[in-house]
Amino acid sequence: MIKIKQFVFNPFSVNTYVVFDSDTRDAIVVDPGMTSNAEKREFDTFISENKLNVTQIINTHLHLDHCFGDNYVRNRYGVKVYANADDAFLGESLSSQARQFGLSLDEDDPVKIDVTLKEGDTIKLGKYNIEVLAVPGHSPGSLVLYSPDGHFAIVGDVIFERSIGRTDLPGGNHSQLIQGIKQKVLTLPGDTLLLSGHGQHTTVENESRYNPYL
Repeated sequence: MIKIKQFVFNPFSVNTYVVFDSDTRDAIVVDPGMTSNAEKREFDTFISENKLNVTQIINTHLHLDHCFGDNYVRNRYGVKVYANADDAFLGESLSSQARQFGLSLDEDDPVKIDVTLKEGDTIKLGKYNIEVLAVPGHSPGSLVLYSPDGHFAIVGDVIFERSIGRTDLPGGNHSQLIQGIKQKVLTLPGDTLLLSGHGQHTTVENESRYNPYL
């Protein structure tokens, strides 16, 4: 069975997800956002207690709050960072992103993409496949990770319950985001659970009916 553990990390209350195959114990970490030692311990404890084998880091996009913990997870578990190449400039400017929000980072290293993801790629997780959808607009490289078997999609900051991602940050594009949501997200089965980068979950059906931006 494919399972999901959600954490809420850092001052931006980002949703970090650990997605794992309960049979093989293989796991991927989506948008690691831990900043404090307490958050890192909480994450590590879950991985250890559940005897998970972390195989890769996947970023839905590389705004600072979604990749604060990339280098920590990469170094501790010896895994690679997967993301869309169109967001590489964001990972490389992590420190300047932080300064724009009045933050200083304990670890000043940029986040570098080890393996690039694009539309149509497939992520292997144990015996399951996760499909990669490109939905730019919130950032140039925003991705949605869709699991047909799990009936969920991790959507990052593309769409929220009755809202959408902001498009006023570098590389944002409002019309592109709306088009992508309508073509890539709202065409998924209506009962698909949408796991957003912040806040609570929703479904394709709910957003098709009630999202005022769409």
